[in-house]
Amino acid sequence: MSILPNNLERYQKFLSFMLKYWNSDLLNETASNAMEEETARKFDDFEQSPEELVEDLKQMGPTYVKLGQLLSTRPDLLPDRYLEALATLQDDNPTIPYEEVQEIVENELGTKISKAFNYFEEEPLASASIGQVHLAELRSGKTVAVKVQRPGIRKKFMEDLDTLEEMAGLAVKHTDVGKKYGFSDVLGELRRIMLHELDYLREANNLVTLGINLKEYPRLIVPQPIPDYTTSKVLTMEYVKGKKITSISPLKKTENDYTALVDEFIEAYLKQIVSDGFVHADPHPGNIHLLENEKIALMDLGMVAQFSKKMKDYLLRLLLGLSKNDGEEIATILLSMSEITEHASEKEFRRQISIMVQESSHSTAQDMQTGRLLVQMNRSAARNGILLPVEVNILGKILLNMDQIIAFLAPEYDLREAVRRYMNKLLQDQMINELKPEDIFSVFLDSKKLAENLPDRLDKITENLARNEFRFKIDAIDEKRFTDGFQKVANRITLGLIIAAMIIGAAMLMSVPSPFMIFGYPGLAILFFMLAAVAGIYLSYTILFKDE
Repeated sequence: MSILPNNLERYQKFLSFMLKYWNSDLLNETASNAMEEETARKFDDFEQSPEELVEDLKQMGPTYVKLGQLLSTRPDLLPDRYLEALATLQDDNPTIPYEEVQEIVENELGTKISKAFNYFEEEPLASASIGQVHLAELRSGKTVAVKVQRPGIRKKFMEDLDTLEEMAGLAVKHTDVGKKYGFSDVLGELRRIMLHELDYLREANNLVTLGINLKEYPRLIVPQPIPDYTTSKVLTMEYVKGKKITSISPLKKTENDYTALVDEFIEAYLKQIVSDGFVHADPHPGNIHLLENEKIALMDLGMVAQFSKKMKDYLLRLLLGLSKNDGEEIATILLSMSEITEHASEKEFRRQISIMVQESSHSTAQDMQTGRLLVQMNRSAARNGILLPVEVNILGKILLNMDQIIAFLAPEYDLREAVRRYMNKLLQDQMINELKPEDIFSVFLDSKKLAENLPDRLDKITENLARNEFRFKIDAIDEKRFTDGFQKVANRITLGLIIAAMIIGAAMLMSVPSPFMIFGYPGLAILFFMLAAVAGIYLSYTILFKDE
């Protein structure tokens, strides 16, 4: 590992952070979880609080903020309170000087700001780790928000990631904990996420896709990009005036009933998860804004999750189980979608899941139990040798963030009842869709093909039965290898008996006088001894070096 002078600051920053946490109870607990060891600690009363960890990651810079957000999906490593703090981790960054913003925008759009916009506010609306947002007006009179990527941010992210990967490589190479953590996998996922978030063209496509998918929900707004004013470093989109959900005054919450709005918000996210398979994966309160017309805007689509058809079916069944508080069904679904290790304890896992579901069965939104429940299930699975797919972690993080938003807007809301209602509606819609003419025609064609081939197949089966040639092919043990093994054992035993008989016979011949002598002993006895020795050496050699 070569540490160049211009890299010293990055290494010094990383090492300072590690020195603070190296001998901490939090890291020891995390390492024990990674190694699946039993620990005596039963409470999360660690020396460093979740808030302190969050602040330290902010001080480390945007790369570490993103790493913290990624670790919030690892309930197998961190306690609940730390996962919840990391899930809402947002960084506060100094603003970019307007001169630099102007240079970036003009270079990317290929024209002067004064020609592209009627006006462009110098003071930003918001400033985040990757970029900051400015209010502007197009020549058409349309008000827009322009997100400008920080200068040199790509280079900084890649340098920080290289530093982390060097350190992780050493940890994986020299420590068991490093291997068990899966450091390399975590950083590989972080690099993939960062490359996606740094490409504003990808985010623009995400905005378009989500806008189309949610067009049936009038209370939800997805700001759409302005293609001619968007590049990989500048994203221009519709401006929506609102404020973060968590900044709503208590008086306004008292004056307004947000139940219908929450209903639509939940239904839209369930549709994304189990129907579209394309999900806004970072719905923390800072990315969900309440508009002046009592609508919700979904902001910042740099991070999305995509689920396969098979995974959507699994998550549909999982959410149905959660809505019915059926612990046994939930455990069965989780096991069917997971990788079961050699030392897994399925019985104990089922017992723990049933207890968790029972204890949270009467919770309301203000208890924020749904997302936390999935986090606890992930942790239980890891401790019982069951590897849940990463999509369950993503779902847990989404629900954890949704719990916060729902608890703020409607504290008495019953999320599981809402899930049950939507799932019943979704299943009814699927049944109706399956009755569409094109689907019925497809089933008819399959049935027609089966009917055409059935007589010929039945004829072949009955003909083989009549000739006594009907056979089943079963992939079980290898019979030839099995019988060969038995034959080898029998041969070894027989050869051993022959060698023993030769030795006993030679010993008996030693006492019989004979004119044929070798080395002063009866020659026949010596020959038997030598044959027995050669056969014994050969048998030992084949057992030690030839057998599989």
